[in-house]
Amino acid sequence: MVSSSHEALHRIFQEDPALFARAVKALGVSFAEPVSVVPLTTDLTENRPVERRVDTLLRMETGDNGSFLLAVESQGKQDRDKPASWAYYLSHLHAKYRLPPVLLVVCADRRTAAWASREADIGPPQWPSLTVRPLVLGPDQLPVIDSPDEAARDVPLTVLSAALHRRDPDADAILKALASALKGLSADDENTASIFIELTEQGLGKTPAAELWRQIMAADLSFFQSETAQSLRAEGRAEGRAEDILLLLERRGVVVSEAERARIAGCGDLDVLGVWFSRAVTASSAAEVFGEGK
Repeated sequence: MVSSSHEALHRIFQEDPALFARAVKALGVSFAEPVSVVPLTTDLTENRPVERRVDTLLRMETGDNGSFLLAVESQGKQDRDKPASWAYYLSHLHAKYRLPPVLLVVCADRRTAAWASREADIGPPQWPSLTVRPLVLGPDQLPVIDSPDEAARDVPLTVLSAALHRRDPDADAILKALASALKGLSADDENTASIFIELTEQGLGKTPAAELWRQIMAADLSFFQSETAQSLRAEGRAEGRAEDILLLLERRGVVVSEAERARIAGCGDLDVLGVWFSRAVTASSAAEVFGEGK
């Protein structure tokens, strides 16, 4: 289960590893699409009390470039310790697997992306022993995908575009194009669509675009019978019923404290809300609505 926008920005490469080759074309870098991919353990901890974990690690097999390791890091803010950690990741991976490692850093924040794009030298200025040079995807590197036809051709890339442009004015157009593309998937693709619906929601974080996406899910994509879509629709019904209860109490002149209002608004159980609504018709206090009045 994806739990945050941080997770979504690297998990999407687990769902579609070939997305890497398509996405970094925006950086002017060419990689052949993999013919096979092997997920590897993300735990880079050695036999000592130092734990180091990369977000996503994939072994990519391609016809043109041979084999390489793709380490994907989702970076939410600047961290002066990260370049040293990235240098460790790359050196450790090269020593462990004897394959060339590539570091991809994905940032939804422009300043963070600009910071991550700087080469970091490890060693004295007159002769650096190592130089860390990650590939960086941020809002200015990945194009806006706001055409339904273009979105349909590459749904994973559109999901990534939405996540990286979530704070931009273009976010609405991207989400509408993505919804149209998902709508065009066949019934056999429902499970795949559900994954990308969830990744999109989590990738948008707590931005206004996330609320728009939830509205789109509740309306335009109601034909999806996935657990995610059903959950979104149920949540929408619960919010509506909670608003009905609060409005009814207000019209009847029943005083509701902030804590009681939050309890009603935060309830997601439709059965409980149904009981509370019935009680609200005659209750003289919020406590009676909750079944706690004398």
